[in-house]
Amino acid sequence: MLNESTDWHVIDVLSPEALDLLQVTPAPYARLTPTGEGPAAVKARLQRLKPADLFSRPVRSADDARAALAGLWLYHDFLHESHALSQDVHSATGSFWHAIMHRREGDFSNAKYWYARCRHHPAYAAIAAEGAKALKDSHQAPTLAALVRGQWEPDGFVDVVSAIHQKTADPMYAAAVELQRAEWRGLFNYCVGAAAASG
Repeated sequence: MLNESTDWHVIDVLSPEALDLLQVTPAPYARLTPTGEGPAAVKARLQRLKPADLFSRPVRSADDARAALAGLWLYHDFLHESHALSQDVHSATGSFWHAIMHRREGDFSNAKYWYARCRHHPAYAAIAAEGAKALKDSHQAPTLAALVRGQWEPDGFVDVVSAIHQKTADPMYAAAVELQRAEWRGLFNYCVGAAAASG
């Protein structure tokens, strides 16, 4: 998901393989609750990766590197593999990926349980900023904007996803996907920076 919102620090830290995996799928992370897995060829590539393989420099936090890999699996709709990694990261960041995975599988109460375990995560402010940018041109921004005023409000987003995840024609669906992508970017950028920051 390399675009104008991508943290260039992150691009500098990621390996060529990781950067390619962020661009290999034309429209990744495009459903609120995916109905299947991502491409088999991407799965085969991800299966060969160790967390340290995502980075172009030494890893200083193995947990954050595992969390980044959990996020990359989730990015391509491999929920089971992402879950296996995130549940083994015993930190607020692991809980955060765990929460997102449960929301995307449609287990909304479980998602809220895991979000409660990362309520004050350092990535929340960055996610709110990413979300506000993602919504600025959306006609649905007034409805979703309350979720990104200053801090990320994941429980409210879980409620939105619960209401519309099976209604892809809903006018709010596309904006909710953009907000989902903003959340992913904010947390992934945080993980990469924490795992192998430059300098």
